[in-house]
Amino acid sequence: MIHRKKPAARNNTLPLHVIAWIVGAFILIPVVYALLGGFKENSELSTNPFGLPETWVTANYTDVLGSGSFWLQLWNSTFIAVITTVLTVALAALAAFVFARFAFRGRELYFTLFTAGLMFPFAVAILPIFVLLRTFGLLDNPLGVILTQAAFGLPLTIIILRGFFRSIPGEIEEAAIIDGCGPFGFFWRILLPMARPAIATVSVLAIVGSWNNFMLPLVVFSDEASWTLPLGIQQFQGQYASDTARILAYLVLAMVPALGFYAIAERHLIGGLTAGATKG
Repeated sequence: MIHRKKPAARNNTLPLHVIAWIVGAFILIPVVYALLGGFKENSELSTNPFGLPETWVTANYTDVLGSGSFWLQLWNSTFIAVITTVLTVALAALAAFVFARFAFRGRELYFTLFTAGLMFPFAVAILPIFVLLRTFGLLDNPLGVILTQAAFGLPLTIIILRGFFRSIPGEIEEAAIIDGCGPFGFFWRILLPMARPAIATVSVLAIVGSWNNFMLPLVVFSDEASWTLPLGIQQFQGQYASDTARILAYLVLAMVPALGFYAIAERHLIGGLTAGATKG
């Protein structure tokens, strides 16, 4: 016997669908505007801002792709994002393992100190960070950005991984110990493979956060050869202030790698966030 969904139930979900479409439109419309605007003449941006280009001007995109500075900034952003992610996830996984699977005096106090980092605004710390990096000779050095981003990324990463590690049944750890696994062996051989959704989640967050970081590279880098894409966008906008279409093309090309990576890893991101939320 087939049970059809009651109309009342469908009506109850209608407001949620409307809200989802409205939020999606607010996110998608600026991206579509920038994408199409990069194919237009500057005069057409004011006369036909949201329509399809009358003449598709591909030179805006090809000129950017033919620029050596764009590819250098793309490499700098990729290098910094990858190293930041590896360092953040590796350190946070070890710390989260200790907080989740070991009982020791002051554990919750130490964990609270880590979580307090979420309430510390990065902008407030920019001057002390600059002085500290200058003292250690890390200005105009990618390590100055990588180490700082890793430090600020640790609190959220530890919180997510700790929740996931605590959701792993203790019987699995007991079985591993009986089979001869020590604490690190259990962490490396069993816990990390089981935590792939959570690892993917924090990796996506770290990469996207590093990719979009503007203030820290602005403070650390004065050499143009070390600039990341956000700094390149600012410089490009100043150089071509009157060529809005070319600026939009540069902006779209700078977003493509992060958007592509996020689209690929989106399933893991959602799965990792919900996996660690069942147990605390």
